[in-house]
Amino acid sequence: MGNHGSNLDDILAEDMHHWYNKFMKESPSGLITLFELKAILNLRGMTETANSYVDQVFFTFDMDGDGYIDFVEYIAAISLLLKGEINQKLKWYFKLFDQDGNGKIDKDELVSIFAAIQDITRNRETNPEDVVSIIFERIDVKGEGEMTLEEFIEGAKDHKDIMDMLKNLMDLTPVLVIIVEGRML
Repeated sequence: MGNHGSNLDDILAEDMHHWYNKFMKESPSGLITLFELKAILNLRGMTETANSYVDQVFFTFDMDGDGYIDFVEYIAAISLLLKGEINQKLKWYFKLFDQDGNGKIDKDELVSIFAAIQDITRNRETNPEDVVSIIFERIDVKGEGEMTLEEFIEGAKDHKDIMDMLKNLMDLTPVLVIIVEGRML
């Protein structure tokens, strides 16, 4: 998805005080609502699928479920995306992919999420259906058409090519760059 290495290095070099100032500039109340997040990221005219994905990301990062992302949740989210351990990232991916919350992910959920990410990042290098077929072919060894968290984590960790695909598809660097640059509507 292009070379974002220098941007990630710049983002990682930011100190906590700087992140706090950016957060408070974007949201002086100290809380970000779903509507404000979409405004900060300049997300207008999205498809319904992309809009649903942004909602899912917001609710995944709203760890206490109060309808707001506070500074602690904001930093935790950015830290996870940039520096999180692989198990943490895979658990977060799984939670994001499990749209219906049943503790399993199926092909439709994955295709929907990957297509939505492509709508937002404008990265259309990979066909979501092809990626999902490969993931399920390699990880869903029982052929059930769905995976639990444990199957997903173990399967992804056992297949470097799947990890690489997930990293590429889930690269939210463009979103983080928008946050860092502080672009508003």
